[in-house]
Amino acid sequence: MNPIAEMVGELCKILLPIEDRVYFGNSKSSVAVCTLSSMELLGKIVNSALMAQVNIAGRLLSENKGIDLLVRHVISDGKIRTIILCGKDTIGHKPGHSLLCLYQNGIDYDGRIIGSQSPDPILSLTNGEVLKFQNQVRIIDKIGETEISNIRPEISSKN
Repeated sequence: MNPIAEMVGELCKILLPIEDRVYFGNSKSSVAVCTLSSMELLGKIVNSALMAQVNIAGRLLSENKGIDLLVRHVISDGKIRTIILCGKDTIGHKPGHSLLCLYQNGIDYDGRIIGSQSPDPILSLTNGEVLKFQNQVRIIDKIGETEISNIRPEISSKN
């Protein structure tokens, strides 16, 4: 990451503090739900009976560190086989788009997500970690969907 982008990122953390939110549900479930920037949707899922069918639910706001953390968690928990990617993608950073590009295309020799339109899609993941992720999970693309009633069937059908 370039120094200016790092400085802007640190400034944003101070001016717009956003807490990381990750919720654990049924550790035997094979389903993870990522609501991207949709905090209200995340709250509805977490406070519903659906959490009994979900291993982990959280959001994704960045196309680099956030994806690094998500991928490492998923491959460390071999039970997760499905990621339901829903909610509104963050304008500008487009982490949902970048996650799909990573899943479909991988990374280049510099760790850049191939095909990503995000401003800084450079990961610290190895090619081996990316390959394991690609082979382990299936991503259901519901980007833009913010209604829990339209996500419920996807979660229920995977358990």
